[in-house]
Amino acid sequence: MTVACLESLTFGLGHLVRAAGTLGERLLLLTRDPSYYTYELERLPEGSLDIVETDTFDVERAAGLLNQIPGLRGLISSTDTWTLVAAELTERLALPGLAPSVLRTTRDKAAVRNRLYEAGLTRGRAAAVGPDTEPRESLLKETGLPAVLKDTAGTGSQNVWLVRDETELEAALDEAAGRELKGRLFTEPYFSGPVYSAETLTWAGRTRLLGVSSRLMSAEPHFREEITAFPVAFPEASRASLERWLDEVLAAVGYTDRFAHVEFVLTADGPEVVEINPRIGGALVGEGLCRALGVNVYEAMVETALGRRPRLMDADPPGGPAVAFVLGYPAESGVFTGVAGLDRLADMPGAPAWYPVKRAGDPVEHLTDSRGYAGIVYAEAETAELATHRAVAAANALRVLTEPFPGPADRRASGG
Repeated sequence: MTVACLESLTFGLGHLVRAAGTLGERLLLLTRDPSYYTYELERLPEGSLDIVETDTFDVERAAGLLNQIPGLRGLISSTDTWTLVAAELTERLALPGLAPSVLRTTRDKAAVRNRLYEAGLTRGRAAAVGPDTEPRESLLKETGLPAVLKDTAGTGSQNVWLVRDETELEAALDEAAGRELKGRLFTEPYFSGPVYSAETLTWAGRTRLLGVSSRLMSAEPHFREEITAFPVAFPEASRASLERWLDEVLAAVGYTDRFAHVEFVLTADGPEVVEINPRIGGALVGEGLCRALGVNVYEAMVETALGRRPRLMDADPPGGPAVAFVLGYPAESGVFTGVAGLDRLADMPGAPAWYPVKRAGDPVEHLTDSRGYAGIVYAEAETAELATHRAVAAANALRVLTEPFPGPADRRASGG
């Protein structure tokens, strides 16, 4: 009996292998490049999973390979990049899963915004930007200022511009014209306030809030993710209200089962969705969920892929330490050469650890979004606030090192 995984997030593959084994399943990883998972694979016993190297964007080829797997019972997709490929494969192979139309909606940020507006769950609509749209005066009237200009299918805070006046709008549109987008360009209102991510699990249309992660971002005008902590200690009444709101939000887009990672801004007038990600949270969110809840939450991922009600929907997890992590960015773009100060972590509180993302020799060209971080500093404590202090202290002891790019000087410019 086999459950296939179409690529994976950088971290969490080990938890997924163990979850599958607990449920009597064998995990098969389809991937373009197994070396992407070196950190996780090096920590698993040899032969813990099956790996098939293939072009995972080629639906026909992937379907052909999966059709040859005896006892295939489910397909897991935990990445934004392969969400729609996995949706088509799930439908073709008649495996359990969300309707492809629902996943297409969640991968279209403008469609999500307008669906929520129609349901009375947001104060602002999305406005398309392109050669066939209304004049910019109408766009400004519909969205207002400040606004956010972004890619309907963007990931990792890439291709996102804060527009505070018409001059910035013109500059952002000019810059966006030179970018390769994954979807279409659109604008939406900019909602001011702290950013959080709700980590949820949905089954049969009912959503359980597993907890809320903080999302500390860089200063305006960029939206670079920097620090995350879990679980944020909301008062019980506020937490219950958030859970009801999230249930309505996910129902509005037809979300019936699986994990979701819902980014939202807590404004002076209540929560506003930033985006809905049809997956478990990235970076070390999944790791943090496992440790803070005291259970392997990836078992629920396997159970939903098998079409079973996940036991986590009804469980009372034993709990564990609160967690926090800091994304480690270099000061300058260039070729990543290593990290200085790792030896200092052993003497610091919170059991801090470095989780590598980049390897020596990898280019670091973009410092204004999450493409630029080379690894993650993780720490624990009794509360998310204390864990944050420990993770930041540990991160401050490290330096992510780069060397200048060889070649034309224009490659040395950071940004993007």
